Amino acid sequence: MSTEFNLATVHETIAEVIPDQECVVQGDLRLTYADLTERSRRLANVLHDAGLGCRTERDELESHESGQDHVALYLYNGNEYLEGMLGGYKARVVPFNVNYRYVDEELRYLFHDAATKGVIYHSSFAPALARVLPDLPDVTLLLQVDDGSGEDLLPGARWYEEALAEASAEPLSAKGVEPSPDDLYVVYTGGTTGMPKGVLWRQHDIFMAAMGGRAVGTWEELSTYEEIAEKAKAGAEAGGFRLMPLPPLMHGAAQWASFIIMTGGGTIVMPEHTRSMDAREVLETAEREKVGAIAFVGDAMARPVLEELDRKTYDLSNLIMFGNGGASLNPKIKEQLLEHVPHAMIGDSAGSSETGAQMINLSTKGDATTGKFTPGPQATVLDESQSRILDHGSEETGWLAQSAQVPLGYLGDPEKTARTFPTVDGVRYAVPGDRAKRMADGGIELLGRDSVTINSGGEKIFAEEVESAIARHDAVQDVIVVGRPSERWGQEVVAVVELKDGATATEDDLTAVASEHVAQYKLPKGWVFVDQTVRSPAGKADYRWAKAQATQTDAPA
Repeated sequence: MSTEFNLATVHETIAEVIPDQECVVQGDLRLTYADLTERSRRLANVLHDAGLGCRTERDELESHESGQDHVALYLYNGNEYLEGMLGGYKARVVPFNVNYRYVDEELRYLFHDAATKGVIYHSSFAPALARVLPDLPDVTLLLQVDDGSGEDLLPGARWYEEALAEASAEPLSAKGVEPSPDDLYVVYTGGTTGMPKGVLWRQHDIFMAAMGGRAVGTWEELSTYEEIAEKAKAGAEAGGFRLMPLPPLMHGAAQWASFIIMTGGGTIVMPEHTRSMDAREVLETAEREKVGAIAFVGDAMARPVLEELDRKTYDLSNLIMFGNGGASLNPKIKEQLLEHVPHAMIGDSAGSSETGAQMINLSTKGDATTGKFTPGPQATVLDESQSRILDHGSEETGWLAQSAQVPLGYLGDPEKTARTFPTVDGVRYAVPGDRAKRMADGGIELLGRDSVTINSGGEKIFAEEVESAIARHDAVQDVIVVGRPSERWGQEVVAVVELKDGATATEDDLTAVASEHVAQYKLPKGWVFVDQTVRSPAGKADYRWAKAQATQTDAPA
């Protein structure tokens, strides 16, 4: 029987063999693995001393239930986020992500849905938290991270650094706390519609699916803690691979990338300022810190980096990978990035909060592609009825699915759990809603999320495909495609477009370029030009906002 892992012990194992290796670098801050271990142990003791931990073991619970206390991470990127995760795991507490763009109503919903017992938050968020706390009587622990904003400490809260300084740095095993592979990893996913849902993973399963337990691409799996130690030590001795994740750690993709790097004994490098992306600071940091990979989300993050590379030359000789996930990256932008850094590759990873990493697409200079992926061994495509696996080369459009290590379910929602995680021929799958085709060569063509698919005149049109086609025009800064009601078509395609500063383009100009890449029936029947599109901090399109723009604009039916 192979070893099952928990994330707390994984990190402790790594720190034991490479204590002096840099783990987190941000501006003047440089934390080794030993530093992060000590700080996360101190936080674990703070949580434990506050009475938080595991109350009911996994084998006594339904798949949509949690038996552990939950602590919100209401934070920008920084070492505190990683400490919050690791400290929670070491105390058998479940840390969960908070989207810091949420307004009060959304925060109340999220904190109630998660049965929140504690909040770790940057001072900048103190005013918003103060407004919702009167409705959250179960919150008993508040740890406030001083971020220089000047906000006063909330009543009943403790300063984060003071709490850590006063806490023990001893492992909680001395107090009988032993993390388990069954302990939860929880990530809240907002999706494109509806309120956020907490995805519940066993820590062993998420470690194998997305957080370092297997290598994306080769899909080779680690099987013992000794192997983890050997891998980390070898990685550190080779110089330690350095990753710069640009997406917020409040999104799963950035968490996963960071834990993958730590499992390999590498270093997580963050720009000093993380509340918005400054492409110049990103590239200056990458040059100074000899970053090996930059991770971003789609065109919205890649385009500013490209524009800065057009403006100035940087020494990126150590950079071997641009990693992309969460949104498609236009082939034209890929080609232009690789013109600047010809020795690098661009790796598109496909997956979701409900599946982990599923597939990869690699682009090199002169060979940039998007949308077609090499799947991992557990990725497949189910038919429309989700009753069978599609054959290679099938003409049917089906559902992208994942087997083996998949989540337990959605917190507090047995019905959605049953819908998203069906059993087919005795095998349990995760089917979060992405449409796909099975290619003859064994690859998978990813078409897009079903919730933003447009049904026009009986044809299904995938928003991402049309966005990619329009974005090939040189004048386009960003584009989001949605459907709006039409008496003639049921729905019609509308493109919400942001042009580059100083650029001009007509609807006909954009249609001409897009028509070279998608069929006529997929082309927009309406166009809305805006000063700036709206995306999440991770770069994901805000389809609800875009639909509001499209429906505010009258167009012929």
